[in-house]
Amino acid sequence: MIFMHVPKVLEIKRIIEETPTVKTFIFDWKVEDEAPGQFMMVWNFKDEKPMSISIIDSVKDEIGISIRIVGKFTEALHNMKVGDKLGLRGPYGHGFQMKGSKILAVGGGIGMAPIIAFTEEACRRGMKVDVVSAAATADELVFTERIEKSGAKLLTCTDDGSQGFCGFGTDLAEKALLKNDYDMVVTCGPEIMMKKVFQLVDKFKVPAQFSLERYMKCGVGICGQCCVDDVGWRVCVEGPVFWTDEVRMISEFGKYRRDASGVKHQMP
Repeated sequence: MIFMHVPKVLEIKRIIEETPTVKTFIFDWKVEDEAPGQFMMVWNFKDEKPMSISIIDSVKDEIGISIRIVGKFTEALHNMKVGDKLGLRGPYGHGFQMKGSKILAVGGGIGMAPIIAFTEEACRRGMKVDVVSAAATADELVFTERIEKSGAKLLTCTDDGSQGFCGFGTDLAEKALLKNDYDMVVTCGPEIMMKKVFQLVDKFKVPAQFSLERYMKCGVGICGQCCVDDVGWRVCVEGPVFWTDEVRMISEFGKYRRDASGVKHQMP
């Protein structure tokens, strides 16, 4: 639809303080074909950034976006109140495909935003979902109550051992893969984490979907800012969700990304 590229100026309906650094902003929105894994371009009348959809509620006609403080733009959003206005346009991109009956979902940090939306939808469809939720410390684990309420099995993981498994989320995911037969894996989080998930699903021969993050300016595939090497896919259009065999074709995966000017930066 042509009008999806014009921001809708909406009042913030509710704000949920998820963690000390993450808030979820909820808006009235006529839910039609929005899918977990898609994103919105969020405009604060000065700048615009992509944010994953974390709530899709077709009953209440609401959507939500969850935002972690990482810079000036996100800090300004965190200072907003209920009733303040933001511009939203979208949804954009290809979301997760719902396949299989038993799924392993692996999320790290704010990468849990599309994972929780996927988990709730998958559970509504009768799928069994195990969710590995990883964070640096217990205070930064997000959506734990929503995961348990959805009917999914929650597997928490913290770097400091303050809750659940002590170590990396990929270590916990490997344990789950050893004990269970999954039809599919879905993942979103730091790319270094997803690179390890890629290696795991290759080892266990399990189909997987990866939600990639790249610097996006337009969100509709015009500017080319989010193109990946070799294949030239635009993450905002052909992605942000890619299957394993597609990720295999992206040589920069887990190696580097580009900043706003297009300069390459090595990933840690």
